[in-house]
Order: sequence, then structure tokens, then C-alpha cells
Amino acid sequence: MKKFILLLVLFLGFHSAWAHIVEVDGIYYYLNSEDKTASVTDWWGSYYSGEIVIPETVIFDGTRYSVTSLGDECFRGCSSLTSITIPNSVTSLGSYCFYGCSSLTSITIPNSVTSLGDWCFYGCSSLTSITIPNSATSLANHCFEGCSSLTSITIPNSVTSLGDWCFYGCSSLTSITIPNSATSLANHCFEGCSSLTSITIPNSVTSLG
Repeated sequence: MKKFILLLVLFLGFHSAWAHIVEVDGIYYYLNSEDKTASVTDWWGSYYSGEIVIPETVIFDGTRYSVTSLGDECFRGCSSLTSITIPNSVTSLGSYCFYGCSSLTSITIPNSVTSLGDWCFYGCSSLTSITIPNSATSLANHCFEGCSSLTSITIPNSVTSLGDWCFYGCSSLTSITIPNSATSLANHCFEGCSSLTSITIPNSVTSLG
């Protein structure tokens, strides 16, 4: 009997989680009814292509939700995604967020974003440039690994650390300046950056992986 009750509770909890995932104007969101926030999410069979514009708010069943994050894996494997507009309401980009988006050529991350998850832009092989917002404090593990067309990147003074394999395989990156705020460069940070001819490391950095 106890086992049956436990299974029933798990089923109802799982079903409740399903009920919070909705589709609005072709984009899937996980809705948090408590704080009225929405997170762009991956869902079975969802696949995005072309130009995507994420709105600051979405309305579902008469309730308005603020879009505050791009969830884990939300655009993973969307190899036909060419551009995306991220609103100022978004504060975080989840792990594997743009993993394998090989047709994404450019992206602007708003100043509202404070964190970029692990493997965030892994394999974005057509991405040529990117500007990290002043609000970001770290670049996570494998963040730009495999971005083989990336020629330039601006790292703001807010960033204090670069994660493991952060720019691994960025074979077109020619130069980079590490900001004075950075204190550590992690393992394999620039491994495979075969076109890198110059790098400036500030006195603030106390450890090299």
C-alpha cells in the first residue's frame, strides 16, 4: 500500500510539472505560477530554426509571466537556428543552452545576464564574434568550446574566472585580453587555439590551469 501511495505521489508530481510547460507563439516555456516567471525550455519534438525573438513577457490563460531565463538545453541541436534576440528580462543562460547551434552567426547577450552555463555555446561553429555583458561574473566550463569561427571576443571587467576548456578549439581566435578582474584561468582554457598570436594576462591572475 505504501509503495502504491508513493508511486501515486510521484505520478501526480510529474504530471503537475508537465502542466507547467506550455507553448506560446511557437516557443515552449516552463511557467512558475508562484513568482509569475517563465523559462524557455526544451520539449519533446521542439526544434527551432531561422530567426527567433524571445519576448520579455508571455501571457497564458490571462496571466502575464516575465521571461527570466533560457533553460538548460533549450536550443540544443538546433543546427538551423541563425539568430536569436534575448530580452533584458533574462538573467541566465542555462547549461547546453545553444549546444550544437552550428548556423548561429552572431548573438547579443543583454546586460541583465549574470551567468552562462556549462557548454553554453559548445559547437557554435559559425559564431564569429560575441560580447559578454558587464553583468557576467564568470565563463563556465566548455562555454565556447568548438566555436571554430570565433575571431574576437570582449570579456568585461566583471568576469573573475574562465572555466575549464572555456575556449578549447577556438582555432580562429587571434587575440584576447583578460580583464583586470580575473583571478584564475582554468585547465585547458585556450587549448587548440591555433591562431592565437597574442594574449594579455593581468597581474590579478593568481592561477593558471
